[in-house]
Formats: sequence, structure tokens, C-alpha cells
Amino acid sequence: SAGMSHTCAVAGPAGTVHCWGANGSGQLGDGTTTQRTTPTPVSGLSGATALSAGATHSCALLGDGTARCWGDNGSGQLGDGTPNQRTTPTPVSGVSRAPAIAARTPFTCALLGDGTARCWGANYAGQLGHPDTSVIQTPVPTLVAGVSGATAISTGGAHTCALLQDRTVRCW
Repeated sequence: SAGMSHTCAVAGPAGTVHCWGANGSGQLGDGTTTQRTTPTPVSGLSGATALSAGATHSCALLGDGTARCWGDNGSGQLGDGTPNQRTTPTPVSGVSRAPAIAARTPFTCALLGDGTARCWGANYAGQLGHPDTSVIQTPVPTLVAGVSGATAISTGGAHTCALLQDRTVRCW
């Protein structure tokens, strides 16, 4: 998955993650903010099944359906309930049985196993699907109103879309 100026990949059957590129916000997850020109292991992370890189943060889904994110967190896009930057993976609150995750600038959304979606981070354009548009950021995953039966999720610059089981799409 390619972010604004960094890239991450799942490596091998153990599900380890390697990232490289810019690292000013800790988006490579190696415990530093040092830029890397070669793939570098993400600290303490294995069992990854999916990745998504935002501009200055990264997220991984693990085989048990939980999520870990790292990097910039100024808008709460890591989903750990804080605004604190993390240079190593931190658990995302309230995400379980998730088959898909999508990170963008500066927000993240996950599709859960029950077909609902949760988003967290910046909401300046309503990209979190929060029913109150005066809420400009949410640092923990929040249920997206009106989305059920979702099978895929994708984030854009300031919007999110979900594909539903009936092959219709909902965007916000």
C-alpha cells in the first residue's frame, strides 16, 4: 500500500510488515522517525492480512480481525482515543472481525465482519459518516450511520464509499 511518500507491504506467510520512504511522523512503524530507502520491519507486528497507508500514517489488519495503526495522529486517525503520534503499532479501539481497512489523509475507516463500517480521524468534509457534521474529528472508531451489509470500503481525499451486498454503493 502506498501512502503520500511511504510504502508498506505484507512480507511472507508470517504476516510481517515492512515499510520504507518518508518517516517524519513515524509512519514506517520502526520506532523511529528516520527515513528509510529499503524495506524495514514494522516493530512487533506479525499476522497482518491487509494494509493501508494514509499520507502520514499506516494501518494493518491482523488475522484475528483487529487493527493496529501508527504514525501521525493529530486528528485521531490512529483510532486509539488520543492525538499522540505513535512510531510503533498501537491497537485501534473497538475494531474486531474486520476484513478491510482504508486509510487516507487524515482519517481511517474499517469494514467490520457484520457488514457495518466504522471511521475515525478528521471529519472536515463529513468523510467519517458522522450524523453531526459539526463534529470535526473523532479519535475512536464510530459507527457510520445507514451502512449495513457492506462488503468493501474505500477512502478518497475527503470521502468514503462502501459497496453493499446488493451491489449498490453508499458514499459520504
